Amino acid sequence: MSLSRYFVLTETPTGLPRQDQFTLKEAHLPDLGPGEVRVRNRWLSVDPYMRGRMSGVTTYVEPYDLDAPMEGAAVGEVVASRHAHFSEGDRVRHMAGWRDLAQLPGDDVESLPNYDVPEQAYLGVLGMPGMTAWTGLNRIAGMQPGDRVLVSAASGAVGSLVAQLAQTADCHVVGVAGGKAKCEWLRSLGVEAVDYKGKDASELSAALGAASPEGFDIYYENVGGPLLEAALANLRDHARVAICGFIDRYNATGVVSGPSNLHQLLFRKARMEGFIVLEHWAHYPTFLDEVAPRVARGDIHYRESVVEGLERTPEAFLKLFSGENEGKMLVKLS
Repeated sequence: MSLSRYFVLTETPTGLPRQDQFTLKEAHLPDLGPGEVRVRNRWLSVDPYMRGRMSGVTTYVEPYDLDAPMEGAAVGEVVASRHAHFSEGDRVRHMAGWRDLAQLPGDDVESLPNYDVPEQAYLGVLGMPGMTAWTGLNRIAGMQPGDRVLVSAASGAVGSLVAQLAQTADCHVVGVAGGKAKCEWLRSLGVEAVDYKGKDASELSAALGAASPEGFDIYYENVGGPLLEAALANLRDHARVAICGFIDRYNATGVVSGPSNLHQLLFRKARMEGFIVLEHWAHYPTFLDEVAPRVARGDIHYRESVVEGLERTPEAFLKLFSGENEGKMLVKLS
């Protein structure tokens, strides 16, 4: 038998989760059943959406069950297989993360695409975050060449690709990020950067207006809060707002008020639409065809924050909410 170590959530968090609410357990895996594979995970993904799965409430995805193995995207190597399409040594991606050794149906596993990129890229720039960026811009916001595009959390795994894809379409791009270092990195990519730290909605609105006096055709929303209010105040006629996430709400303990100026959607004849990337996954091959060659050539720039060791997975997850990560947050397993 093989021993698997995995994390469970032991109680439903209120506000920001605590490290002591995650427990590392271990169990011997049974013999492989027909159609199953066993995967030695090499990279784990932690993502902001996981906070919603810790709430005990069904949203667009089922919540984590307490004291049950947690889930998340992972990349690893097949070490045993009873599935016709997988052999030992195959590199694969699946959703049995938060553990070192996974056993699952082979139909729930996919081979890594064949591009000359590091394997962990399929958890970041060529994985769900990258697909989310592409989907929001193209399928939700309907980006057109020359659009004026505003991106929140623009130095993150999703936002940084949004900014670069928009640049490729000859759009004027303004990115909002927190802190001097993140803004300087955006400027190194040719993105006009606005630092949100220390600014209320009115001050943010003024800063956005200075960065793009003509307003914005597209706002790619990852944050919510005062930034959403500032963005709404700077929309152009017939603007499109793609709602990817509201990270400012994820750890809220009380009622979170919405922006006071939703009427701007009416005044600007604008459209706001939320989306869940999994509903668009049939277009993943199109995304890969467009973006993967550029990543392989080095034309797309991305950053990764890597924490080493399964034991540090909760720490890596919590860093997402303190702003310590630069780009995609990953856990590397030995």
